[in-house]
Amino acid sequence: MAFDVNLAARLRDALIGTGGVTEKSMFGGKAFLLDGNMLVGVIQNDLVARVGPERFDAAVARRGVRPFDFSGRPMSGWVMVAAEGCDSDATLGEWVEEALDYVRTLPKK
Repeated sequence: MAFDVNLAARLRDALIGTGGVTEKSMFGGKAFLLDGNMLVGVIQNDLVARVGPERFDAAVARRGVRPFDFSGRPMSGWVMVAAEGCDSDATLGEWVEEALDYVRTLPKK
C-alpha cells in the first residue's frame, strides 16, 4: 500500500528537534512514535493523529477529520485527517502539537 511520502516528509520536518521521536513503517504507511508511543503517521494520503479521548469529539468536528477506523473498529482518541485538514504547514503543525500534548502524558515504553 502506497502512502503520501510528501506528507511523511512534512511530519519529519515538523518533528525536528523533538527528542524521543522514532520513525517506523506501520499499517502500510509511516508512523512517528514518541518514547515508544504512536504520535502521528501517514496512511495512504491521510494524516493519523493521536489526540486523546478528551479532545476526540472536538477534533472530529474539524474540517477533513474522521475517526481513525483502520480495522473496522473506530479508535477513540485517534483521528484521520484528509489533505484539506492539514494542507498548510501551520495546520499540520497544530495537529503535531495536539498529538504531542497528549502523547507526552503517556508512560514511556
